[in-house]
Amino acid sequence: MAEAAFPSQHTTTTVTTSTTVQTNLRYDPLYLRTVPGILKLCQVILNILGFICIEASGVHSSASRGSFFIFVATTAFWFTGILLVFYLFHVIEKFFKIPWLKIEGIFCATWVLLYLIASCLAATYAVEGFRVAAFFGFCAMVAYGYDAFLKYHGVRQGELAQGERAINKQITTITSPAY
Repeated sequence: MAEAAFPSQHTTTTVTTSTTVQTNLRYDPLYLRTVPGILKLCQVILNILGFICIEASGVHSSASRGSFFIFVATTAFWFTGILLVFYLFHVIEKFFKIPWLKIEGIFCATWVLLYLIASCLAATYAVEGFRVAAFFGFCAMVAYGYDAFLKYHGVRQGELAQGERAINKQITTITSPAY
Protein backbone atom coordinates (compact mmCIF):
# COMPACT_ATOMS: atom_id res chain seq x y z
CA MET A 1 0.00 0.00 0.00
CA ALA A 2 1.42 3.33 -1.03
CA GLU A 3 1.72 6.07 1.57
CA ALA A 4 0.63 9.62 0.93
CA ALA A 5 3.59 11.92 1.28
CA PHE A 6 4.38 15.57 0.91
CA PRO A 7 4.84 16.67 -2.66
CA SER A 8 8.42 16.79 -3.80
CA GLN A 9 8.19 20.48 -4.64
CA HIS A 10 6.19 23.56 -3.67
CA THR A 11 5.57 26.61 -5.85
CA THR A 12 4.87 30.11 -4.50
CA THR A 13 3.82 32.98 -6.74
CA THR A 14 4.24 36.57 -5.57
CA VAL A 15 2.69 39.44 -7.55
CA THR A 16 3.83 42.99 -6.87
CA THR A 17 2.40 46.08 -8.50
CA SER A 18 4.08 49.45 -8.61
CA THR A 19 2.44 52.60 -9.94
CA THR A 20 4.59 55.44 -11.23
CA VAL A 21 2.90 58.78 -11.87
CA GLN A 22 4.02 62.38 -11.93
CA THR A 23 1.44 64.62 -10.30
CA ASN A 24 2.68 67.91 -11.71
CA LEU A 25 0.81 69.54 -14.60
CA ARG A 26 2.86 69.92 -17.77
CA TYR A 27 2.25 70.24 -21.49
CA ASP A 28 3.17 67.14 -23.48
CA PRO A 29 2.65 67.47 -27.26
CA LEU A 30 3.99 63.92 -27.76
CA TYR A 31 0.59 62.58 -26.67
CA LEU A 32 -0.73 63.53 -30.11
CA ARG A 33 1.66 60.96 -31.64
CA THR A 34 0.19 58.05 -29.67
CA VAL A 35 -2.73 55.96 -30.93
CA PRO A 36 -5.18 57.31 -28.30
CA GLY A 37 -4.03 60.87 -29.06
CA ILE A 38 -4.53 60.44 -32.80
CA LEU A 39 -7.94 58.87 -32.18
CA LYS A 40 -9.07 61.76 -29.99
CA LEU A 41 -7.87 64.32 -32.54
CA CYS A 42 -9.69 62.48 -35.36
CA GLN A 43 -12.84 62.27 -33.24
CA VAL A 44 -12.79 66.01 -32.55
CA ILE A 45 -12.32 66.78 -36.25
CA LEU A 46 -15.08 64.37 -37.34
CA ASN A 47 -17.46 65.87 -34.76
CA ILE A 48 -16.81 69.37 -36.11
CA LEU A 49 -17.21 68.30 -39.74
CA GLY A 50 -20.51 66.54 -39.07
CA PHE A 51 -21.80 69.55 -37.15
CA ILE A 52 -20.80 71.95 -39.94
CA CYS A 53 -22.52 69.81 -42.59
CA ILE A 54 -25.82 69.78 -40.71
CA GLU A 55 -25.61 73.51 -39.98
CA ALA A 56 -24.71 74.36 -43.57
CA SER A 57 -27.70 72.43 -44.93
CA GLY A 58 -30.01 75.19 -43.70
CA VAL A 59 -32.88 72.85 -42.74
CA HIS A 60 -31.57 71.55 -39.44
CA SER A 61 -34.06 73.53 -37.36
CA SER A 62 -37.07 72.08 -39.17
CA ALA A 63 -35.81 68.49 -38.98
CA SER A 64 -35.59 66.84 -35.56
CA ARG A 65 -33.05 64.38 -36.96
CA GLY A 66 -30.74 67.33 -37.63
CA SER A 67 -31.15 68.54 -34.06
CA PHE A 68 -30.38 65.06 -32.75
CA PHE A 69 -27.25 64.82 -34.91
CA ILE A 70 -26.15 68.25 -33.67
CA PHE A 71 -26.69 67.13 -30.06
CA VAL A 72 -24.62 63.98 -30.60
CA ALA A 73 -21.82 65.80 -32.45
CA THR A 74 -21.52 68.76 -30.07
CA THR A 75 -21.67 66.66 -26.90
CA ALA A 76 -19.01 64.34 -28.28
CA PHE A 77 -16.93 67.33 -29.41
CA TRP A 78 -16.90 68.93 -25.96
CA PHE A 79 -16.34 65.72 -24.01
CA THR A 80 -13.57 64.48 -26.30
CA GLY A 81 -12.00 67.93 -26.59
CA ILE A 82 -11.85 68.38 -22.82
CA LEU A 83 -10.34 64.91 -22.42
CA LEU A 84 -7.76 65.73 -25.10
CA VAL A 85 -6.73 68.86 -23.18
CA PHE A 86 -6.63 66.83 -19.94
CA TYR A 87 -4.28 64.31 -21.56
CA LEU A 88 -2.10 67.00 -23.14
CA PHE A 89 -1.58 68.70 -19.77
CA HIS A 90 -1.41 65.43 -17.74
CA VAL A 91 -4.48 66.24 -15.65
CA ILE A 92 -5.48 62.58 -16.08
CA GLU A 93 -2.17 61.50 -14.55
CA LYS A 94 -2.56 63.92 -11.65
CA PHE A 95 -5.90 62.34 -10.73
CA PHE A 96 -4.90 58.74 -11.52
CA LYS A 97 -7.21 57.26 -8.86
CA ILE A 98 -10.29 58.18 -10.93
CA PRO A 99 -11.17 55.25 -13.25
CA TRP A 100 -10.60 57.27 -16.44
CA LEU A 101 -10.44 54.24 -18.73
CA LYS A 102 -13.83 52.99 -17.55
CA ILE A 103 -15.39 56.44 -17.91
CA GLU A 104 -13.98 56.86 -21.41
CA GLY A 105 -14.89 53.32 -22.40
CA ILE A 106 -18.52 53.77 -21.35
CA PHE A 107 -18.68 57.14 -23.11
CA CYS A 108 -17.16 55.76 -26.32
CA ALA A 109 -19.46 52.73 -26.37
CA THR A 110 -22.50 54.95 -25.79
CA TRP A 111 -21.45 57.31 -28.57
CA VAL A 112 -21.01 54.43 -30.99
CA LEU A 113 -24.70 53.66 -30.53
CA LEU A 114 -25.77 57.33 -30.65
CA TYR A 115 -23.71 58.01 -33.79
CA LEU A 116 -25.17 54.91 -35.43
CA ILE A 117 -28.70 56.19 -34.81
CA ALA A 118 -27.93 59.81 -35.74
CA SER A 119 -26.04 58.86 -38.90
CA CYS A 120 -28.75 56.47 -40.08
CA LEU A 121 -31.36 59.19 -39.55
CA ALA A 122 -29.23 61.74 -41.40
CA ALA A 123 -28.45 59.36 -44.27
CA THR A 124 -32.14 58.73 -44.98
CA TYR A 125 -33.02 62.43 -45.19
CA ALA A 126 -33.29 63.90 -48.70
CA VAL A 127 -30.81 66.74 -48.14
CA GLU A 128 -27.23 66.48 -49.40
CA GLY A 129 -25.71 68.11 -46.30
CA PHE A 130 -27.31 65.50 -44.10
CA ARG A 131 -25.87 62.68 -46.19
CA VAL A 132 -22.36 64.12 -45.99
CA ALA A 133 -22.82 64.57 -42.23
CA ALA A 134 -23.91 60.92 -42.06
CA PHE A 135 -20.61 59.90 -43.67
CA PHE A 136 -18.65 61.83 -41.04
CA GLY A 137 -20.94 60.39 -38.37
CA PHE A 138 -20.24 56.83 -39.49
CA CYS A 139 -16.50 57.59 -39.51
CA ALA A 140 -16.80 59.01 -35.98
CA MET A 141 -18.74 55.90 -34.96
CA VAL A 142 -15.86 53.69 -36.12
CA ALA A 143 -13.31 55.89 -34.32
CA TYR A 144 -15.29 55.78 -31.07
CA GLY A 145 -15.77 52.02 -31.48
CA TYR A 146 -12.05 51.40 -31.84
CA ASP A 147 -11.39 53.68 -28.87
CA ALA A 148 -13.94 51.76 -26.78
CA PHE A 149 -12.20 48.51 -27.80
CA LEU A 150 -8.82 49.88 -26.66
CA LYS A 151 -10.28 51.13 -23.38
CA TYR A 152 -11.92 47.76 -22.71
CA HIS A 153 -8.61 45.95 -23.17
CA GLY A 154 -6.82 48.54 -21.05
CA VAL A 155 -9.27 48.03 -18.18
CA ARG A 156 -8.98 44.24 -18.48
CA GLN A 157 -5.18 44.43 -18.28
CA GLY A 158 -5.21 46.83 -15.32
CA GLU A 159 -3.57 49.70 -17.19
CA LEU A 160 -3.63 53.32 -16.12
CA ALA A 161 -5.03 55.94 -18.47
CA GLN A 162 -1.81 57.92 -18.14
CA GLY A 163 1.32 57.03 -16.21
CA GLU A 164 2.87 53.62 -15.72
CA ARG A 165 1.88 50.58 -13.74
CA ALA A 166 4.40 47.75 -13.58
CA ILE A 167 3.20 44.30 -12.57
CA ASN A 168 6.01 41.97 -11.54
CA LYS A 169 5.39 38.28 -11.04
CA GLN A 170 7.93 36.28 -9.08
CA ILE A 171 7.63 32.50 -9.03
CA THR A 172 9.57 30.57 -6.42
CA THR A 173 9.87 26.79 -6.57
CA ILE A 174 11.11 24.96 -3.50
CA THR A 175 12.19 21.37 -3.91
CA SER A 176 12.44 19.22 -0.82
CA PRO A 177 15.45 16.93 -0.56
CA ALA A 178 15.08 13.26 -1.44
CA TYR A 179 15.34 10.94 1.58
